[in-house]
Amino acid sequence: MKKQIVFDDVFKKLMADPKFRKEWERSEPHYQLMSAIIGARIEKKLTQQQLAKKAKTTQAVISRIQNGTVSPTLDMVQRIAEAMDKKLEIRFT
Repeated sequence: MKKQIVFDDVFKKLMADPKFRKEWERSEPHYQLMSAIIGARIEKKLTQQQLAKKAKTTQAVISRIQNGTVSPTLDMVQRIAEAMDKKLEIRFT
């Protein structure tokens, strides 16, 4: 019988590595943006195609932004926010 691997245990070990932790923390804003766009789109009951049309882009671009394969420009993020009747807020903490 194989031993079960628990994600939390593996994650704790990875986070103990300073290089991994630094990269993980560096990627956090990207994850937050992706999550915010997906959450707002679902809240508005929009498909990627519908959001793309409202934001004057393509469904493929929305998909790539949501899955993190591209980093959108600030202008694109603003267009996406406006397409969902949202206000874009940027904060440094």
